[in-house]
Amino acid sequence: MYDWLNALPKAELHLHLEGSLEPELLFALAERNRIALPWSDVEALRAAYAFNNLQEFLDLYYRGADVLRTEQDFYDLTWAYLLKCKAQNVVHVEPFFDPQTHTDRGIPFEVVMRGIKGALVDGEKQLGISHGLILAFLRHLPEEQAFKTLEQAMPFRDAFIGVGLDSSEKGFPPRLFERVFAKARSEGLHAVAHAGEEGPPEYIWEALDLLKIVRIDHGVRASEDERLMQRIIDEQIPLTVCPLSNTKLCVFEHMGQHNILDMLERGVKVTVNSDDPAYFGGYVTENFMALHEGLGMSEAQAKRLAQNSLDARLV
Repeated sequence: MYDWLNALPKAELHLHLEGSLEPELLFALAERNRIALPWSDVEALRAAYAFNNLQEFLDLYYRGADVLRTEQDFYDLTWAYLLKCKAQNVVHVEPFFDPQTHTDRGIPFEVVMRGIKGALVDGEKQLGISHGLILAFLRHLPEEQAFKTLEQAMPFRDAFIGVGLDSSEKGFPPRLFERVFAKARSEGLHAVAHAGEEGPPEYIWEALDLLKIVRIDHGVRASEDERLMQRIIDEQIPLTVCPLSNTKLCVFEHMGQHNILDMLERGVKVTVNSDDPAYFGGYVTENFMALHEGLGMSEAQAKRLAQNSLDARLV
């Protein structure tokens, strides 16, 4: 089944580039940039990948991102991800990047952008993988800082297609970012947002009604609100679901509890994505395999999920 799933043409719509930083590359970049790490070796770092919640993961995620310093580092990070995509027949990607994670530690915005965009352009030319880049705001930081990030990004407006909202969901509702999303939309940018992973269904309502998003990242808790579910079905609003991430971060205790196939059968436009694959144990094909093994996903369901991802592209 793995080979069959791997061969399916797929798009990935929920991927944090910083979360694709594999331990081997992390150590290589730390050596290149002469950065001391708290882990003795790759295996010690892998052993640290035991999270009880989203915040514990984010603490490790931000520590790992500190090895990214130069344009070449960001290029290498993105290129390594694209090679994984090529191997899994992912034909289109719309990755997130978190500029505030880097500008807050003194890395110029243009260094981040040029490295990532350079690899994406080369990936389209050399690997045949089309792309659209999404700039994500960190929701645990004030909206004023998101405005500053958007301003820094505007000289590179043609390099990205939309804005998103990620990081710690609890206590940071979408309504806190209504003004900056309005500004981004006025610039012709698509809007997406993380909502309904750890946060309640109300956060999904806010993201839809206040941020005017066109796609929901995660969204699995929408099933707790029947009126919300019907709206998502009626309006065919895509959900970028990340099964391995959801179980790794204890949104569901195990894959057998996941609701993605129930949503699919109800007519929700759900898609399969890897989120932060270096930390959560697999890329897109591994997520499909987890659904086959944990939920008995059929070939017909897999085809529909893959087609949903292609249909839900922003570009």
